[in-house]
Amino acid sequence: MTHDHDLVLRPTAAQISTALNPPPGRNGGDLVVETLAGLGATTVFGLPGQHALGMFDALRRSSLRYIGLRVENNAGFAADAYGRITGEAAPLLLSTGPGALTSLAALQEAAAASAPVLAISSQIPTAGLGGGRHGYLHELPDQAASFRGVVKSVHTVRTQSQIPSAIAAAWKSALTAPHGPVWVEIPQDVLLSPTVLPMVTAPDATPEDLAPRPELTAVAAHLLSHAARPAIIAGGGVVRSDASGKLKALAEKLDAPVVTTFGGKGAFPWTHPLSLQSWLEDRHTTDFLEDADVLLVVGSGLGELSSNYHTFKPRGRVIQIEADLGKLESNHPALGIHADARLALQALLETVEERTDESAPQRVRELLAKVADRIAAQELTLEQEMLFSVRRALPAGSPSFWDMTILAYWAWSAFDPRGANTMHSAQGAGGLGYGFPAALGAAAADPTRPVLAVSGDGGALYSIAELATARQYDLPVTWLIIDDGGYGILREYMTDAFGQPTATELTRPDYVALAESFGVPGVRTTPETLEEDLTKALASPGPSVVVLPAVLRMFAPTHLGTS
Repeated sequence: MTHDHDLVLRPTAAQISTALNPPPGRNGGDLVVETLAGLGATTVFGLPGQHALGMFDALRRSSLRYIGLRVENNAGFAADAYGRITGEAAPLLLSTGPGALTSLAALQEAAAASAPVLAISSQIPTAGLGGGRHGYLHELPDQAASFRGVVKSVHTVRTQSQIPSAIAAAWKSALTAPHGPVWVEIPQDVLLSPTVLPMVTAPDATPEDLAPRPELTAVAAHLLSHAARPAIIAGGGVVRSDASGKLKALAEKLDAPVVTTFGGKGAFPWTHPLSLQSWLEDRHTTDFLEDADVLLVVGSGLGELSSNYHTFKPRGRVIQIEADLGKLESNHPALGIHADARLALQALLETVEERTDESAPQRVRELLAKVADRIAAQELTLEQEMLFSVRRALPAGSPSFWDMTILAYWAWSAFDPRGANTMHSAQGAGGLGYGFPAALGAAAADPTRPVLAVSGDGGALYSIAELATARQYDLPVTWLIIDDGGYGILREYMTDAFGQPTATELTRPDYVALAESFGVPGVRTTPETLEEDLTKALASPGPSVVVLPAVLRMFAPTHLGTS
């Protein structure tokens, strides 16, 4: 009797020939790039360094395309966006110590957003590891320890034969729900030493399915089928698992209104009759969700922003579908279903009973009217018109990447992404400098459509060096920089809290002249000409910069007891 797990794939004649006759001049770095290519990678991001040179030299002998950025953190943001757009694990090649540590903030964002980034770092030579020699350049007592609290998994390599399996295990980890960043480290001498190992051809790293338990989806389906006022909160997990179509089908089958979190933008059609859009920092929306007798939360941990700063107190039964086990029921008691959003939604689609609620679209319209009236009362026409101008200028299907800036805070709630997996921001970890390098990564993933990046002048200063990257690879990214002379949102926060701001005002360059010094076209615009200038820039090949001098205000959020 033969069991499936007893079967071994037999190598083909071509594979045998390749294995027995490897090309000359290979080293440990070749094992890295061969494994990546065998796993299906086509593009890698990164920055070379002394200990990592074996990997970078091997790129010459591979079919992999290399996109080199100027700062490791920006390379991490670019890989993050590439992973989000493609759904593939994005390789990020880094050097030891300072180079590795500079990527930490980007990996934190990837972890918060469940973006699959495969970071591969060099290490000091093996002689310096495990209590051996000391005093190596870039040496850390325990480099991997710096990443364990950030990434999904850490994989250490000490010999060349470990390289293919370690990278394959990391790849599988990055792409098993929930997606996320992973860390592999390889000593310098292992990368540089000549290798006698055969070429790596087809490593197996198929991600594991995270299927829901059927007894849990049966209970969830029963609750939803017999609910009087069901509602759905759709988070980033719906986008990452490519489940927006299944979410729409389930919402329509149940006549259940849907709100998307800031990380789940685009998970549900913005103008759908059941769409509550994304007004989560609004007490009217919070009240609506609290009034649901059955609330389905898909792919969200209901964290600070998604819970209206933890003022959300559901009164009905909560069903939470979440791939990250640590987030299951972490903020609210629920029927917790540990599963990939796509598989769980499919199970519910197959088991819920259709229900009809003709009042649901009307209740949605009433809520959105209340929200619109509240925002209109704050006299923030400039901010809303700017957002409309951006939306009209950006072609449908083109992705946008937003830094932590006031217009992005508006966009979380008010921007129509026109499709799943098209609007991305740094709201997961909340670090500055995300927008432009992330947009470069998205453009590398799909150069056939223009990409928009939006930054404030404070966040832009984190990313200026990447204008050289945009020019070098001729990436079609239009960078909108809103110049308000400082850290605008912090200026508002400090003024509200203390009566005046401190450390928020910035001396900054002439961004148009600076862009042009990199060979990137730049234009200074106004709120009145923003749509025209953005449209023109997005339609032009290659990178461009549009600078808008403007001081924007944030709308007042409403929490418990306010309206």
